[in-house]
Amino acid sequence: MTATMIAFDRLGAAELDAWHALRAKNPLLDSPYFHPGFAAAVHASGRPVTVTVLRDAGGEVIALLAGHRDGALLRPVGWPGADFQGPVLAPGTAFDPRLLLTGGVRAFAFDHLLDGLAEAEPWVLSRRPSPFLDVTGGLDGYLGRASKSGKDNMGQARRRAAKAGRELGEVRFAADVVDAAALDRVIELKRAQYRTTGAADYFAEPGRAELLTRLMHTRDPDFAGVLSTLHAGPTLLAAHFGLRSGGVLHWWFPVYDPAFGQLSPGWMLLRELVSAAPALGVTRIDLGRGDDEYKRRAKTGECQVAQGLVTGNRVRLLLRRAQESALATAKTSAAGPALRYLARRLRGR
Repeated sequence: MTATMIAFDRLGAAELDAWHALRAKNPLLDSPYFHPGFAAAVHASGRPVTVTVLRDAGGEVIALLAGHRDGALLRPVGWPGADFQGPVLAPGTAFDPRLLLTGGVRAFAFDHLLDGLAEAEPWVLSRRPSPFLDVTGGLDGYLGRASKSGKDNMGQARRRAAKAGRELGEVRFAADVVDAAALDRVIELKRAQYRTTGAADYFAEPGRAELLTRLMHTRDPDFAGVLSTLHAGPTLLAAHFGLRSGGVLHWWFPVYDPAFGQLSPGWMLLRELVSAAPALGVTRIDLGRGDDEYKRRAKTGECQVAQGLVTGNRVRLLLRRAQESALATAKTSAAGPALRYLARRLRGR
């Protein structure tokens, strides 16, 4: 088995065809983050993407992993905004992560590695849940699978939407729109949320707003950005920008106007999106890693994503393990906001 690093825009038809074929064989890779369209959009928005291509003894492509070089450090493509990470390969294919340490790369850092890659186990430092909604059958189907809390919140969302209609004007939901002004508002509200919570501002880095714009205009039947909006009269109550591939919609950048927080517009938007799922061809909404209360209430299931570091340097691995331990302590500590703020800053999100 050999590994070669190639700039994304230097990939040939053989590598791209293999990417699509391997992903199609592996149902675990149905998230849009594993679609080459995501790597293409990231690369085109100004952040160079390199692809590690693994071939067997006969020269056939058996695995690919897209990422970013930062000196001797390799990170997954789209970091820190990629909620699922890992190699694209067929089920049952062995993948030694140490093969990524090539061409001057001395470490591969991951924070949302899709669980199930047995060969990565020595370098996994922690795991966290990544909840999802099974929305097969739309709202009725979801309610049949949801927890009592999820059902209660969806019921409250219906009543609050009626209240918003009476007080603010007709409630209008658009499941998938191309609207530059609405996308600008999503980014504006998200940046305000980052400032309020102390989280690192994802959009402070050049090119990331352009990435969302590029994705919004991507209309491939198998991969696209999805912008959903919820208005009451002239007011944008809530919106969401995510990614879709096949039957999977990834919940990526949800926002709401805090002036109307008493209406829980985020739940109103989520209810409308679940209702619209059949028309969108969506059967699962991935919420992404996190223990937010609304995710715990809304989920119908969850998978696990791993955090860790592939390196031949044992000291570096031990230091990273200590950092993960400190972050976990900060997350649950009674010391509260100050330590949780530090945890978010250390993780870079």
